[in-house]
Amino acid sequence: MSYADAAAKGPKQTPEERSVPLATPVALSPLYTDFRSAAPRVGGVYKDESESTASLIDVDSPHVTAVDPNFLQQEVKTTTQAERLEREAAEAEQKAAAEESQKKSRKAKANGILANSGNPVYIGNAVLATLVGAGLGFGAYRKHVEGKLSWELVGLVSGAVGAFGAVDYFVSK
Repeated sequence: MSYADAAAKGPKQTPEERSVPLATPVALSPLYTDFRSAAPRVGGVYKDESESTASLIDVDSPHVTAVDPNFLQQEVKTTTQAERLEREAAEAEQKAAAEESQKKSRKAKANGILANSGNPVYIGNAVLATLVGAGLGFGAYRKHVEGKLSWELVGLVSGAVGAFGAVDYFVSK
């Protein structure tokens, strides 16, 4: 059902409602006398405040304050600016602390690698991991070229590598 059909079934407009002309260029013509159904006209704008008192400022109220004469020479002029400077100082402090901890962790990591350079288990694990990675990569490439590489094969090999890594971890401890 269309809107026009639904509106046609509803109550009809009264003659007073119907007496408002449409606001079209033809309706604005003095010769135009055809009145159609329309909503009533909107009234004018209601103005509440007086023109004479709207611009007055109460100088005795507490919101009016005097500015210090050296205001323009101050380094920080607003509370927002002071808060921003405090925030920037805190961020710089955090950044310096983070860089310091990163340097320490890098140094500790480098010392850990150098400390284990004479350990045969550590060297053996590094060589074994390199060889296994190269072998698996080459094998995966060959399977891909043959068109036999599948997600099932990748999952099985990944599980085997994980099991080997777990056994190696507990054996080399």
